[in-house]
Amino acid sequence: MADKRSDRKSVPAPAAPSPDRIRNVALVGPAGSGKTSLMESLLHAAGAIGRRGSVTEGTAVGDWEPVAALRKRQVVMSVARFAGGVVVINLVDTPGYADFTGDLRAGLRGVDAALFVVSSVDGVDGATARLWDECEVVGMPRAVVVTNLDKERADFDETVAVCQLVFTGGGGVLPLFLPVHGDDGVVAGFIDLLDEQIWDWSSGQAVVTAAEDRHRELIETERGSLIEGVVTESEDEDLMDRFIGGEHVEVDQLTADLERAVARGHFHPVMGHAIRTANVGSELILDLIVRGFPSPAEHELPVVTRIDGSPTEPLSADADGPLVAEVIKTTSDPYVGKVSIVRVFSGTLRPETLVHVSGHFRPGTGHEDHDLDERIGHLTGMVGAAHSDVSAAVAGSIVAVSKLGRAETGDTLSAADHPLLMEPWQMPAPLLPVAITPHSAGDEDKLGTALARVVAEDPTLRIDHPEETGQIVLWTLGEAHADLVLDRIRTRYGVAVDAIEVRAPMRETFAAPSTGNGRLVKQSGGHGQYAVVDIMVEPLAPGAGFEFVDKIVGGAVPRNFIPSVEKGIRHQMALGVAAGYPVVDIKVTLVDGKFHTVDSSDMAFQTAGAMALKDAAARTTISLLEPVITLTVDVPDEHVGAVIADVSTRRGMIKGTTSLADGRSRVVADVPETEISRYAIDIRSITHGTGDFERAEAGYAPVPAAVAKRVIEAASA
Repeated sequence: MADKRSDRKSVPAPAAPSPDRIRNVALVGPAGSGKTSLMESLLHAAGAIGRRGSVTEGTAVGDWEPVAALRKRQVVMSVARFAGGVVVINLVDTPGYADFTGDLRAGLRGVDAALFVVSSVDGVDGATARLWDECEVVGMPRAVVVTNLDKERADFDETVAVCQLVFTGGGGVLPLFLPVHGDDGVVAGFIDLLDEQIWDWSSGQAVVTAAEDRHRELIETERGSLIEGVVTESEDEDLMDRFIGGEHVEVDQLTADLERAVARGHFHPVMGHAIRTANVGSELILDLIVRGFPSPAEHELPVVTRIDGSPTEPLSADADGPLVAEVIKTTSDPYVGKVSIVRVFSGTLRPETLVHVSGHFRPGTGHEDHDLDERIGHLTGMVGAAHSDVSAAVAGSIVAVSKLGRAETGDTLSAADHPLLMEPWQMPAPLLPVAITPHSAGDEDKLGTALARVVAEDPTLRIDHPEETGQIVLWTLGEAHADLVLDRIRTRYGVAVDAIEVRAPMRETFAAPSTGNGRLVKQSGGHGQYAVVDIMVEPLAPGAGFEFVDKIVGGAVPRNFIPSVEKGIRHQMALGVAAGYPVVDIKVTLVDGKFHTVDSSDMAFQTAGAMALKDAAARTTISLLEPVITLTVDVPDEHVGAVIADVSTRRGMIKGTTSLADGRSRVVADVPETEISRYAIDIRSITHGTGDFERAEAGYAPVPAAVAKRVIEAASA
């Protein structure tokens, strides 16, 4: 498909300014809230692109990845670097769908403030409300943009009321501008409550006029609440005394306090936006980003240590300080190859220099720790898929770096002679398994390389190779995430794969004692095979493992062949005796046998041992054991009953419930793994996207007889 963005011109990347003249801002919010369209409007209003692209047509800057343009939704983080007056703005558009939380958190790691985008038609979802709470904990400055004001059923006042209700610190969530409608009922502009002016876009361009008398009552009502909120959240005691005393407060003083309160993360102005005929509200949002949001110099850096974890001197966003940067996104470009999107936190990153690449990961992530030196290539500023050369990236910059062959998302870049390590950010655990198999032998040869590359790009992806099932299992965040990963493997790396059913790593064991005979008699003039083995099998306690006992008397089986019998039994245990799962928790006693002085051999007795175990299994009942998972589910109180009822339908056992803070509860239950392979999807439906869960292995338990019978019959078919 031809790239419809090819005819859209973008200006060259602005030169690197000092850190105090950089603004890094993330757009966050639910899918469909209008984040990508808002980004288009802001870029167009700033002159960074010649015309606005369309999400529905797949021509938006944020939809730079082909799969995003094809699916008409944001699936990866997108960065746009552009000049916003006297500052350089790095605008980071993050996915709103829960399956792409990894890119959302990576985007938040790279910025110093966030614009929460809320649709005036759809409102706030539970996931966005919880993300707001997370930003509140770390004090990230936030503002709210109410979008889609030009659509039917749009309601600015109701949306603001909802935001004040669900966003923590709602007392500091107040409108800075109020929408003004044209004669056709469509939003044409906004009332500036501080300046008492009208911004009107009905002509296609912003025109500023004094407020009219018909707006006076509305302004006086809303302006008083705004001023009170600004004065309170800015903690300006002098201004508070003047305000309470009824004195007139100058607009410049109010504006300064507003900017201070926003930068400190205490006050959250609400703005509006509409795009049907023009960039209605875009200039106002850009002005808030420039004047109200903090620079990197005002944002505390993540924890930085030496490579061995020992503390180092405190760092700040100083262009002359030690180099510390972080890879917040890894992707591939069809022309330049692997591209690392990097946020520089300290020092200055320059092209064609040697840097130390350090990746230290939490256990169980599937990523290998590494420390090495690499020479980086060009530095470029991005406007979606378009790249322009950047001469240097000072602290606070977000740039694309080429030629980092080993670097993965989350890696730290530092000076080769002064290696450092940044504390990793919290990533969601992948909880949806997807088993894949190469489509052909040719694909099998290339699959390992493709998997290594997608794992390097995506820290939320984990790959397992369970020995019990022999499958390749991708652990993803959800169906959409799984689809994206499989699409990348197929299209970006040219490897055809098929998704297959995930097999749970079950076990088999003997339900009762049994005896077995293994007889291999093939004699043909000195080149035959001869071994006879008699065994007794007894079940052991769960978790006891395997025990082999030799009770041969009189040399029925020569001493040198007894280890061969045990080896054959162990091999058959690994293969299974009923449904193809490993056999566990049994005691096997070798009680008798026969041999031939010429035709007996090590391999013959291995084979006879395996045959004896299979024969013993055929004489008794084989029990299947299934893995049990302890689920820890955190949900709002109103969904506790639904979660408990759902667990019961999955043959689960509730272990307890606990009340948490903020109207949430924790449900702990043991559930068979076979019943929760799609729980990552189901829990979203049950709790409307507000539930989280963790899983931990809790051992094995017998499979109900009816279920075991179906599994064994299916394996035998």
